[in-house]
Amino acid sequence: MDWVSASRGWGLTYPASRAALSTGAPRRGAESRFPPPERGGGSQRPSCCHRLCRGRARLVRPLAGAPPGRAAAMSAEAADREAATSSRPCTPPQTSWFEFLLEEALLEQHLQKPSPDPPPVQLIVQFLEQASKPSVNEQNQVQPPPDNKRNRILKLLALKVAAHLKWDLDVLEKSLSVPVLNMLLNELLCISKVPPGTKHVDVDLSSLPPTTAMAILLYNRWAIRTIVQSSFPVKQVKPGPPQLNVMNQMQQEKELTENILKVLKEQAADSILVLEGALKLNKDLYVHTIRTLDLLAMEPGMVNGETESSTAGLKITAEEIECQVCYDLGAIYFQQGSTNAAVHENAKEKFFRTKELIAKNGSSSLHFTIDEERLAGYCQACGVLTSSSDDASQQATPYSQIHSCMKSGNYQDLVKIFLEDNLTLSLPVQFRQSVLRELFQKAQQGNDALDEVCFKVCVCNTVCDVLQGEIIDIQFCLLFLKPSKEKIDFLLEVCSRSINLENASEALKRRMAAFLKNLCLGLEDLQLVFMISSHELFIKLLKDDERKLLIDQMRKRSPRINLCTKPVTSFYDIPASASVNIGQLEHQLILSVDPWRIRQILIELHGMTSERQFWTVSNKWEVPNVYGNVILGIKDNLTRDLVYILMAKGLHCCAIKDFVHAKQLFAACLELVTEFSPKLRQVMLNEMLLLDIYTHEAGPGASGERPPSDLISRVRGYLEMRVPDIPLRQVIAEECVAFLLNWRENEYLTMQVPLPLVQTNPYVKLGQLLAATCKELPGPKESRRTAKDLWEVVVQICSVSNQHKRGNDGRVSLIKHRESTLGIMYRSELLSFIKKLREPLVLTTILSLFVKLHNVREDIVNDIAAEHISIWPSSIPNLQSVDFEAVAVTVKELVSYALTINPNNHFWLIIQADIYFGK
Repeated sequence: MDWVSASRGWGLTYPASRAALSTGAPRRGAESRFPPPERGGGSQRPSCCHRLCRGRARLVRPLAGAPPGRAAAMSAEAADREAATSSRPCTPPQTSWFEFLLEEALLEQHLQKPSPDPPPVQLIVQFLEQASKPSVNEQNQVQPPPDNKRNRILKLLALKVAAHLKWDLDVLEKSLSVPVLNMLLNELLCISKVPPGTKHVDVDLSSLPPTTAMAILLYNRWAIRTIVQSSFPVKQVKPGPPQLNVMNQMQQEKELTENILKVLKEQAADSILVLEGALKLNKDLYVHTIRTLDLLAMEPGMVNGETESSTAGLKITAEEIECQVCYDLGAIYFQQGSTNAAVHENAKEKFFRTKELIAKNGSSSLHFTIDEERLAGYCQACGVLTSSSDDASQQATPYSQIHSCMKSGNYQDLVKIFLEDNLTLSLPVQFRQSVLRELFQKAQQGNDALDEVCFKVCVCNTVCDVLQGEIIDIQFCLLFLKPSKEKIDFLLEVCSRSINLENASEALKRRMAAFLKNLCLGLEDLQLVFMISSHELFIKLLKDDERKLLIDQMRKRSPRINLCTKPVTSFYDIPASASVNIGQLEHQLILSVDPWRIRQILIELHGMTSERQFWTVSNKWEVPNVYGNVILGIKDNLTRDLVYILMAKGLHCCAIKDFVHAKQLFAACLELVTEFSPKLRQVMLNEMLLLDIYTHEAGPGASGERPPSDLISRVRGYLEMRVPDIPLRQVIAEECVAFLLNWRENEYLTMQVPLPLVQTNPYVKLGQLLAATCKELPGPKESRRTAKDLWEVVVQICSVSNQHKRGNDGRVSLIKHRESTLGIMYRSELLSFIKKLREPLVLTTILSLFVKLHNVREDIVNDIAAEHISIWPSSIPNLQSVDFEAVAVTVKELVSYALTINPNNHFWLIIQADIYFGK
């Protein structure tokens, strides 16, 4: 039988995509028999060289009917071409997968090549793809892959290739997808005679043949490793041009992988028990080789006494098994530690045992390699997470010290550790950045004391980046937008302590010098520049000519800056009157609150220099970010400076209750922006409305005089405004709703306010519910429906966000968040809003609600009495969801605030008395 007819007889086709593997969920214990391949199947087929020669012979054969001379000429030309190309080296053709079916010895010969083509892992994919191809019957119905001779041999070939790779999971996992590797290991279980239908956890490994026990061990190690690997984030591959077939195949493979992972995770507890049991074996095991697989494939009478229980396989010592199993168990325990901190102790024990075994035997002696860098990282993390007083070696590491400082809030020592590490550079850059990100997150949650710590850690990281030749992070630039003397002092201290000039290389000195020079060029304040240029480190790092060149560059950049080349006490260049004039004008600009004088000063300053941004002159000029982005987008420098400074000064005057000057500044700014920006015009109208509310509440409103109807109409108009792309401050909506409640505009809030506004603005919704409840309180019947709606909103705001999460070990853990995101606003925002209210009935209603909520608590000893307390529901479906500690604190704060409004209110005094009596 020649090779063509053989291939047709087998019904072979070229490999399909990897996604065609219909492996399904992992199976355990299924049996399969592998008959020996037919010997001599490929002995009669022509070699590749023979086929090429036959093809070349056809090239020089004369064409039928061609003249003899022409045929001879063509033959001569072909022969010349053949002679010319015969000396060129040609790429040998890639061996096709079906050739290994036809020639038994070809696989081992192929695998012994230095660079086999196709490589071993690709052969595994091809063999298993062909073995798992579904068939089609006569009725065109798709049938499962048949269990025939061809498919069994293909599976055996795949196992042989894996045996050639010594079953190294690191190699197999990097090159094979989860479905392919799942199918391969399931076939290993089958050929290793694992009892069908039994769970691995129920099997006694010590009673099994060595290769069978090793197959079970290998499968469960892979299961654990796959679960751990699936928990890591994976960078998404950028898709190419959309192709329907490729997308369908990728989707099928993705779904198949997810199904397998689901089953593996369900069986994770069993796999862990299997591996824990393997640690108690304390004996050598054997893994299948090509020879043992051939023995298993033979007929029982041809084995010559050798069976799968013999020691003919590759020997894996007990310590090698323990080392690899400990590493894999440590990884799964470490992953489970995110939901169960106690498991970190188990992970630590396993990782440190792995480390001991590697130190004893060396990683090179292991058949299964271990990533020692990752192991060191695991050991370091476990040492931090489970550090104890008797573990002095771990406490001494910077990681443990930093973790302890973050946990205890000892930020002074944290900065000290970062500063000391700038000399040794032992902390990775990524770790430094992660600590800084965590500090920023805590600062953004309202801990203002951390702003200085964030700056200091950021400076340490920046100097570390400079010394390593890295790009300066944008965060440092943002923090240094408004430098101060204290910031420059700390920066210079970090620079001085981060470099040892006696031992530092020239490269380090050049980097530090360049950093200080660029810092000087980026500063506008003359005194700050002088602080740097007169520092000892600056003088040592820069030569005289370099300092002179730097001063020349600064003179060209701005006429204001004139430094001597040597540090002296007087650093102004006296003949340069322009810099003195600029300084004087800037001083006047800071002090002036007259909008027309401010405009005149800015015109003069821009006439002297066009390169400066004068809105940065004072660090007291602050504009909300929602406005700043729009203002700083103005192209004209003078207009931008003028708008920014007018608004900043107006907001500052508002904050200090200087409403007269604030109105003048806002009016001038409104007149200016009306000419070119409708967006900024509406912004100024909104700010002037807020100013008028403040003005009335601090003046006539304090004595009980109602606001003019025009002001009430403007407040309503603001709440109903639907102009797109207008930057809005939440405080304006908050003040408008409080204004309407204080002046008893309950009819508007209850009946006339637009429904979309209630749905989108939480303060309007809260105001509507308060107004509706208060509106019906004086009547003969107290309304329980509106009170119930208000009750539910406040309960949701005061609830703790509980989340139940089931871990890999099956246990349920409870995650609590103090500030619930389920309510329409945070509790702190609600408390801030209530403290803007002055109307007695509104305050009584909200106080009554919180008192009732406080009394619902089960473990309370004494109830607190309050007016209208009967209108609220008497129970809560889920008491555990309410943060009653926060409710108690809120009641105390509210009654204290209410008594500042009216110290003689009888009911409020009773509430305060009950609170202190209950204590």
